[in-house]
Amino acid sequence: MTNPEFHANPDNFCYRHPGRQSFVLCQRCMRTICPECQTQAPVGVICPECMQDQRRSQTPAQRRAHRRWGARSMTAVGGRPLATYWILAITSAVSILAELPGVGAVIKNVLLFAGAYLYPSLSGLPFEPWRLLTALLVHGGFIHLGLNMLALWMVGQQLEPLLGRARFLTLYLVSGLGGSVAMALIDPAQPTVGASGAIFGLFVALIVIGRHLGGNIVGALVVLAINFVYGFIVPGIAWEAHVGGAVVGALVALVYVRTSGRRNAKFWWIGLVAVIVLVLLVVVAVVPPLLITAGR
Repeated sequence: MTNPEFHANPDNFCYRHPGRQSFVLCQRCMRTICPECQTQAPVGVICPECMQDQRRSQTPAQRRAHRRWGARSMTAVGGRPLATYWILAITSAVSILAELPGVGAVIKNVLLFAGAYLYPSLSGLPFEPWRLLTALLVHGGFIHLGLNMLALWMVGQQLEPLLGRARFLTLYLVSGLGGSVAMALIDPAQPTVGASGAIFGLFVALIVIGRHLGGNIVGALVVLAINFVYGFIVPGIAWEAHVGGAVVGALVALVYVRTSGRRNAKFWWIGLVAVIVLVLLVVVAVVPPLLITAGR
């Protein structure tokens, strides 16, 4: 039951519908709003007037992004990049376990990737193709893990809300696959670990999509160039995975850009990305054995 003071206080009722009781506040103007007046935003819920003000203050690039991507976003309520958080949590947990004395070496040996695991008739090793992706879960130490997870957190917060959870996760995994395929093509005997190929794919995708939307991509280009150069000049870094992830990430981003706004867009992007994955698997299954056989 409520007392007369409660009913006399307008803050207990929607400011647009005074007869509707509510305890939810607009996160921008802090006025009470009923469910009909609530619009989900990255910071919570906002009222229709604040939503109009927010849209009026958008840049042309932001408006284009909202028209092309916002209406079909598949991210969680509130725009939180949940797929990014889950990747961070799972990768960090597995990588930390892989650094523990005793069990760490076993975990790394089970999950790392080397092209030799794809060609048992040539290497004598068991056929374990799942290593193409499990290598994303382990890293070469805490610094390697920290740098990759920091980059994932930075890029994921921008890219996942734009693409939606399904497209973002697909981009991450297919870019990681591209990095492993590049390692198998260029240096099949070299074992590798880390999510760097997937991270580079995300970076390049952000640049491709940002350029398409008319955004300022200079900063992202500088960061990407520095990381590419660093990978080439510092020994022990699998630059092959960087290149493979970046190339595949660019291709997937182009698919997203070209299919956005089409009728049956989901059908198109899933089909075209599946073609990219199929091509990668065929190439990695056929090319290295031919090169190894020819070199004998």
